[in-house]
Amino acid sequence: MHRHPATRPAAFLLAAALAGCAGPRQPVIPEPVPAGWPADAPADSAGASASTLGWRDYFADPPLQALIARGLACGSDARIAAARVREAAALAGLQHANLFPAVGIGAQGQRGKLPHDLSPTGRELLSSQYQAGVSVSWEADLWGRLGALDEAAAQAWLGSEAARRAVALALVGQIAERYLALRELDERIVLAERTLASRNDSLRIFRRRVEEGATARLDLAQVETLQTQAESLLAQLHQQRALQAHALDVLTAGGGEPPPENGRFDDLLILAPLAPGLPAHVLLARPDVAAAERQLQSLRYQVDAARAAFLPRITLTGSLGSASAELAGLFEAGSKAWTVAPALAQPLLDFGRNRANLRAAEARTEAALATYDKTVRTALREVADALASRHYLAAQVRTGERALGAQRERERLARLRYDNGATTYLDVLDAQRDLLQAEQQQVQVRRALLSAQVALFLALGGGSDAAAGACNQPGPDHG
Repeated sequence: MHRHPATRPAAFLLAAALAGCAGPRQPVIPEPVPAGWPADAPADSAGASASTLGWRDYFADPPLQALIARGLACGSDARIAAARVREAAALAGLQHANLFPAVGIGAQGQRGKLPHDLSPTGRELLSSQYQAGVSVSWEADLWGRLGALDEAAAQAWLGSEAARRAVALALVGQIAERYLALRELDERIVLAERTLASRNDSLRIFRRRVEEGATARLDLAQVETLQTQAESLLAQLHQQRALQAHALDVLTAGGGEPPPENGRFDDLLILAPLAPGLPAHVLLARPDVAAAERQLQSLRYQVDAARAAFLPRITLTGSLGSASAELAGLFEAGSKAWTVAPALAQPLLDFGRNRANLRAAEARTEAALATYDKTVRTALREVADALASRHYLAAQVRTGERALGAQRERERLARLRYDNGATTYLDVLDAQRDLLQAEQQQVQVRRALLSAQVALFLALGGGSDAAAGACNQPGPDHG
């Protein structure tokens, strides 16, 4: 009897409706991106674009370059990220291979004996069978399930490469920050040592004055207070430097500790001015944004694959070769043998497995979309924060220089007035204490300005990450 079209299996109607469900993915459209940066984050138009500068171009200090290069080549985070890229590449190749037939060759021999009580003839039977040939197995990807999984794996691979670049960029920033902290502490230690030497001299002078009866013991106690404060500060600074050096050694996988330097560290670590460009350009340059987008695309393809799992799977297996009861006749004329076995499997009752898998894939995609949106917003905020910090810290440095000059003049005048008997030593004590604090604070502000410039370089995407070389050499010699 002729079957009415309406009575055909519903699966084939569903197949017609969903045949294109795993088609090419459209690019992710982010939330509206602002046309410019906030008013409290002024962006200079002059300067180089971070996308055109590699870290070697931006960080021109040779010891810092050597530490960054070693960290990228030997650091644990960089090696872990590189290994994950290789893993993702291998998984993508494995998934891509499922689109093609699996072809193999094989040979098989079998010889057996059948007892007489089981034999139809009442005699024991000896039998032999030998086979050799080529086998083929292939799944016809009619609904795009395998293609979607292939695209998902490819996007995951590209996402892992973007994540590797993000890890490398973050590592560059961490090493630069630790190095800046070391140089800041070097300068602060020099200032503290100079202050301590001056106060040791003052302590010797006041002790002699007390012995001669020319100065009250209260003045000596005040000088001793200043001397112990400078000594304590110096010990604290040495402790902080040791901790920073240890952290830098871990980041660079035993790269060593750069020796202390004298002088202003920001005269040595001059960073090129950067022009941030437009917010949309920043999103294109940020590797973490690219990684989040690739992850979202990968999960969207997994949703397509989960939908296609509701549809029939068609597989084709076959073999072509030779078979014979005698090994000598395996490849003789007339021994040709072949099999063809097409199969169709349609999910009928899986107690919600496919539906649960689809819902899980959709939930992961929704989470990835929220993650992508958060990554975009975070990227824009980081650039705005770095621009604002650079602007206002530069103003603080200028103000601090004027304040430091005023404190030095105040200390000189207070000492002069004390020597002339016009004031007590308490005024000198206050002036010297405030001068030391102003000197230390000014060094910290200058370091914070450099840190803001480093943060801006990272927030803008950091340019290209030049190859750091192989990790087969000891730590750099900074001596």
